[in-house]
Amino acid sequence: MDFILPQYQARLAILLRLLINGLAAHYRSLLALVLSLCLSACATSPPKQPDNICAIFKEHRSWYKAAINTQEKWGVPVHVPFAMMYQESSFKHNAAPPMEYFLGFIPTGRASDAYGYAQAKTMTWDDYVRETGNSWSSRSDFDDAMDFMGWFIYKTHKINGVSKWDANKQYLNYHEGWGGYKRRSYHAKPWLIKVAKKVGNRSYRYAKQYKQCKEELDASWFWRTFIN
Repeated sequence: MDFILPQYQARLAILLRLLINGLAAHYRSLLALVLSLCLSACATSPPKQPDNICAIFKEHRSWYKAAINTQEKWGVPVHVPFAMMYQESSFKHNAAPPMEYFLGFIPTGRASDAYGYAQAKTMTWDDYVRETGNSWSSRSDFDDAMDFMGWFIYKTHKINGVSKWDANKQYLNYHEGWGGYKRRSYHAKPWLIKVAKKVGNRSYRYAKQYKQCKEELDASWFWRTFIN
């Protein structure tokens, strides 16, 4: 830049930095868009028979592996997080609370920042990442969401003494938080108590179904993992 007059060199340097930063921001946005499109294209679709856990595992074989990993890591029975996930997202990877509107047509945002298979809120997900070290995890990834739910159910048992097998009370903790459950805030929400009972009933049905196909699932999982 020696050929440029000194009084203009500083201004030119600023302009160059602005240009470089602008290009970097542009390409970051473009990269984020491409990654988002790729993830959407590769995302697993919700199961065709969500009321039958055996059908779910036969359709999405990798989900069974994730469920077993969660069971072995956190001591959580397979059917409990699945019953809770059904209620939270219907197994949709990009599930989010509905958009709220002012005057019926002006979007004002969503009721919360819950997102993904587990409908995990950002703050709770950050706690999970910090405690587990799973820094590359994503709420739209099934394995990560299942591990998150296993962690939460495990913590609920440790903090509030709720059995890992009790989907009803586990769901109340999941919805109200550990402090809210201790304060019994759900007593002021009759609708939530009904929903928690639905989760408990679904968990019971899933457990009965799982007993009928567990042996077959374990055999096929072993064959694919160690033979193929």
